[in-house]
Amino acid sequence: MFDLMGRTILITGASSGIGEAMARLFAREGGRLLLCARRTDRLEELAAELRAAHECDIHVFHLDVGDRDQVSMAFRGLPDSWSSIDVLVNNAGLSRGMDPVQEGSLDDWDEMIRTNVSGLLYVTRQVLPGMVRRGRGDILNIVSTAGHEAYPGGAVYCATKHAVDAFTQGLRKDLVSTPLRVMAVSPGMTETEFSLVRFHGDREQADRVYNGMTPLAARDVAEAALFALTRPAHVQVGEIILWPTNQAGSTLVARDSSKPPHSSTLPPPHSVPPNESAWRGFYELNEEESGFPGSEPGTSPPIV
Repeated sequence: MFDLMGRTILITGASSGIGEAMARLFAREGGRLLLCARRTDRLEELAAELRAAHECDIHVFHLDVGDRDQVSMAFRGLPDSWSSIDVLVNNAGLSRGMDPVQEGSLDDWDEMIRTNVSGLLYVTRQVLPGMVRRGRGDILNIVSTAGHEAYPGGAVYCATKHAVDAFTQGLRKDLVSTPLRVMAVSPGMTETEFSLVRFHGDREQADRVYNGMTPLAARDVAEAALFALTRPAHVQVGEIILWPTNQAGSTLVARDSSKPPHSSTLPPPHSVPPNESAWRGFYELNEEESGFPGSEPGTSPPIV
């Protein structure tokens, strides 16, 4: 089994959500973290916290993955000690709006395509040649169950995630004669800032997405990524698909009508000492959380 000790790991979109959760978990596992995002203030705070907790090497830099020139300049400007990347996690991504195509915003479409597709391609193109030259490297793309199933109001977002899924498969075939591995994790409904971004900062509308059900947490996705990256060298985890227990499709969710309206439970930033379990107690569900009285399947706003 591989471990992450001493491996240089680049995570895009690392300032919040799944990217932040992976940074926390990978730091605990001894990785050298190369973190980028548009919100560098958050990256700096996260880096300071993780250095104090785990004594790990971390380098942060500002990056808008959808800006081709900026991506090129950022990678040319990396210090020599950070230029040999062992693991690339293409995590940066977003969704905007829930309008049908005939009413959709072209600006929203452009932002989704630029970030979810073009940005992933730009970053991969910068990192991949070095991996091929060195004869080692892992690429892990955070896709979505929306990469397998489209839903009303999400046509363009789903199209971008279908594109990432197709690119992941094609890249794996391009690299089949090398030691490099290409992997994907595709989560369903996950409580991060995703819905808040989709609904342009409307917290009430974002919270309604999760009414009556328990979504995945960012750390669930991070743990799946850790599993994939730590398999033996001869094992390539093609894809891990994660669903909340009460979700069976993009719009098929069993909701417990007896539960109060959802209010965001995103935890404040925190870390743990290296000798502690990062997710201690997470699976110790109380009685209210583990039962589903009055649960009924139905159509719900998608969040995948």
